[in-house]
This record gives sequence, structure tokens and C-alpha cells, in this order.
Amino acid sequence: MATPTPAATPPEVPATDCHEHAGHGYITAKDDYLKRLKRIEGQARGLQRMVDDEKYCIDILTQVSAMTKALQAVAMGLLEDHISHCVVDAAVAGGPEADAKIKEATDAIARLVRS
Repeated sequence: MATPTPAATPPEVPATDCHEHAGHGYITAKDDYLKRLKRIEGQARGLQRMVDDEKYCIDILTQVSAMTKALQAVAMGLLEDHISHCVVDAAVAGGPEADAKIKEATDAIARLVRS
């Protein structure tokens, strides 16, 4: 019995390695992500000032909660972009790379859930 040859990736399917891919899933919203991260950076500086100024504990904790939610929103957006771009591209291509991308995404989700 002849061994089947692996199916070639159709030419219209782009490279799926997002580590080397020039157009990561988030690239279309890069400016939005940068604005959000700069706001979060400002929140972190504000928290430092609050501690330095010896503000009330609950007020600081409220700001920590707001910053945490802002970071979670960025993480969820990046995860959604990764799944809809990198994981979908890998799934279309199939093979072990698809399995690897799915595992990578589920590991990222697990890290987010634990945090």
C-alpha cells in the first residue's frame, strides 16, 4: 500500500506562524491597543502617586481594580485577535501546526483565568 503524500498548503493560505508573521491579528487595531496601554501606564503612575501621597487604602484598591479590568480588556482583545487570525489560519492549513496553535491559545486562556 502506497504511503499518502502530505497535502500541500494551497498558495492562497498565508503563513500561519504569528511569531514571524508581519501582520499579527492585532495589527489592524495596533493604535487602539497602544492608546489603551498608555492609559494603563498612566494609571500605574497614578497608583504610585497615591501610595506616595499616603491615600486611603480603599481608594488605592479601587484604582488597582480599574487597572486590572483595563489590562484584562486588552488581554481579551488580543486573545480574540489571535484566535480569529493566527489560530483560524493554522486551522485552515491543518496538520500539527493547527494543533500547536490551539494548544497555545488554550494555554493562554488558562493563564488568563488563573490571573
